[in-house]
Amino acid sequence: MEFLISKIFYFPVKSISFDKVNSIKVKKLIGLENDRIFSFSRNVDFEEAKLIEQDQHKRSLQKFLTLKNSPFLNKYNFSFKKDELVLREKDLEIKKISISKKKELKELAELLIKLEPQIKPPVFLLHNIKNPFFDTMPENSISLINLNTVNEFSQKIGTKIEFERFRGNIYVKNMPSWYEMKLIGKNIKINNCNFKVTEAIPRCSATNLKPKTDNHTINLPQTLKKIYGHINLGIFLEPLNDGEIKVNDSIQVLS
Repeated sequence: MEFLISKIFYFPVKSISFDKVNSIKVKKLIGLENDRIFSFSRNVDFEEAKLIEQDQHKRSLQKFLTLKNSPFLNKYNFSFKKDELVLREKDLEIKKISISKKKELKELAELLIKLEPQIKPPVFLLHNIKNPFFDTMPENSISLINLNTVNEFSQKIGTKIEFERFRGNIYVKNMPSWYEMKLIGKNIKINNCNFKVTEAIPRCSATNLKPKTDNHTINLPQTLKKIYGHINLGIFLEPLNDGEIKVNDSIQVLS
């Protein structure tokens, strides 16, 4: 049976977005187009915010708002098309800005503080297309999740685990559960794109959150560890060339 792409997502704003698409461009030196090209700073002044915006080597998880340090942000989502970034809570549009206008970037960051007073100011909305905010994962990576692995995990614990918790870029169907781990170190091809499968994805506390809420409903890493002896679910792909992938593309194992 063919391994097929079931769903594709990208995340315009690090940790606070989850956009579904039918097709997307792949960039060799970046990953998926527009994936994690924005991020909100945390506990840094303006000068340091500008530094980490441009230099990925100066970044660390603590310097950004993430679901791990700010789980209340999980109820929000962002969409990005062309020049417009839109903030939503559930399906309600809260604010739309043009990213070419620095004043509006500032206004959006200030609005987030007003919406969530527990956020300590100042906060800056950072933007970098060439060096996206991949500081918590290998550079130039795309994440792949096997839906059958998620389903098997759900069956093992007797609780429905939503695939959205894992915030993957590519979700695959027709693949035997945990087979993706056998691909580590190998090359795969999707449409006209070649990828190196680099490593398994260790899971953090952000996966404890029920999608679109700030409710912790399970200690997911701990449960993975108890059932399987590790906290991994999903794999990282390194894109080896530019191209495009789309839903229902087949995944070929090359070597």
